[in-house]
Amino acid sequence: MATHNFIPTRFYNSIGSHEPVLAIGDGDTVVTETLDAHGFDREGKKRADGPNPMTGPFYVSGAEPGDALRIRIDRIAMTRPTGWTFQVLSPNVVNPGAVARFPPRAVTDWIIDIAAGRARLAKPPASLRGWSVAVEPMIGCFGLAPAMGQSISTATSGPYGGNMDYRGFGAGVEVMFPVSASGGLFFLGDVHAAQGDGEIVGTGIETAAEIQFTVEVVKRKPVGWPRGSTKSEIFTVGNARPLDQALQHATTEMLDWLIQDHGLDEVAASHVMGQAVRYRIANVFNPAYSVVCRIGREWLAGLKASPKQG
Repeated sequence: MATHNFIPTRFYNSIGSHEPVLAIGDGDTVVTETLDAHGFDREGKKRADGPNPMTGPFYVSGAEPGDALRIRIDRIAMTRPTGWTFQVLSPNVVNPGAVARFPPRAVTDWIIDIAAGRARLAKPPASLRGWSVAVEPMIGCFGLAPAMGQSISTATSGPYGGNMDYRGFGAGVEVMFPVSASGGLFFLGDVHAAQGDGEIVGTGIETAAEIQFTVEVVKRKPVGWPRGSTKSEIFTVGNARPLDQALQHATTEMLDWLIQDHGLDEVAASHVMGQAVRYRIANVFNPAYSVVCRIGREWLAGLKASPKQG
């Protein structure tokens, strides 16, 4: 196991089987940097075009199709004291008649007080003077090369991960992705200093960051959609449009997870899920929406596997 300090010099606007920027081993840790969603770095210099230029891909030795790659987000540190959002809600999240009341969409600057852990509007309207939000860094876009040699825009997401914009992807979270290409080919970027559920203005507080992550190859692990875990819960993410299809993917993945790893059958898993599941709408702005299916760990304590039939 080794720690790699990697400074990126090229970035990708698609997640696919691109040439790896670094080969790492199972169990290794990487410290690297990411640009904001428009391609600006820690100094405010434009280094790449949008959308969501990615750092990577990282080739993980031993990861092969049919395996899963577990990514632990060890640390996310803001590297720039500024960020940006759009200033009005996305038209698709309000009634059509409300859209006419909005001014044209425009970029709005934010000041990020890294030491205080707060962010505020650089030029707030009078009603928001003195108002600020807690800095809660998250990774907006990350994942592995998709199946069948595809290269997919970082604007969207799928079974491989991608631009899910789930505010729960912060430090301390572990996320498992299906491996579809040799080495997995892991990408990451699009860090937000803060964001509400749904990314309903079309952005989080977009900024540059330094990220530390650790990789683990899980051999012969059938994973269909991203799976995550924290100290308090497990969760799955479905990415699709319409929203109900994203919910179906997340729910089915949770069902499969309970059957595979907790020894339940379809009936027992359904009983648990019917009472325990909590949903979050992660994103309703991107081409594919994202829904998170969550179960608190207290619901999993003491589960007993159903006897095998036949």
